[in-house]
Amino acid sequence: MNKVYGSAAEALDGLLTDDMLIAAGGFGLCGIPELLLEAIKDSGVKNLTFASNNAGVDDFGIGILLQTKQVKKMISSYVGENAEFMRQYLSGELELEFNPQGTLAERMRAAGHGIPGFYTKTGVGTVIAEGKDVKMFNGEEYIMEEGIFADLSIVKAWKADETGNLIFRKTARNFNPPAAMCGKTCVVEVEEIVPTGSLDPDAIHLPGIYVHRIIQGEHEKRIEQRTIREA
Repeated sequence: MNKVYGSAAEALDGLLTDDMLIAAGGFGLCGIPELLLEAIKDSGVKNLTFASNNAGVDDFGIGILLQTKQVKKMISSYVGENAEFMRQYLSGELELEFNPQGTLAERMRAAGHGIPGFYTKTGVGTVIAEGKDVKMFNGEEYIMEEGIFADLSIVKAWKADETGNLIFRKTARNFNPPAAMCGKTCVVEVEEIVPTGSLDPDAIHLPGIYVHRIIQGEHEKRIEQRTIREA
């Protein structure tokens, strides 16, 4: 089975529909699937729900889909750095489901392992717990969170072999592996595709069984807040 495609548009061909739930990897602007997000924008699909740690910035990452109003809902932990996100949310144009970062990552990971829900102390006694099932364990309250079963996963990795085994770089490893696990189909963009068998098995962060399609491309790698010392 050939998993390698020539472009982001080719890799997404036949996978995109209106109203779908997409799990997107990345942490801030680190390790975001920027090429796939651009291709989703160009496809014109709309009413999308994104499960992602954040929504990028105004003109990069998921932010480009907010500008074109192709996103109807965000399931996120952090929504700063994005003025258009703020405008749409405050005006009632965009739905928002806040999740603590660890909870969001675990909701993705749980779904990837076939677990429909789990209990956590995170959010107990806050607005996060509103409307959720509460259960006592050892005399303490826990709230139930549901796994995120996405229609599509889009992630960014550093290296892949031709079967889809992936290696991530540093902070990009925070959300990309769980995001990759929870989609019915997983499309990955990477900086380098290497021959099968050339990766050290002990260095692989995500096995290729989770990966369906791969593209290689050039990436911009922006920095959200560039802070340097004065000369």
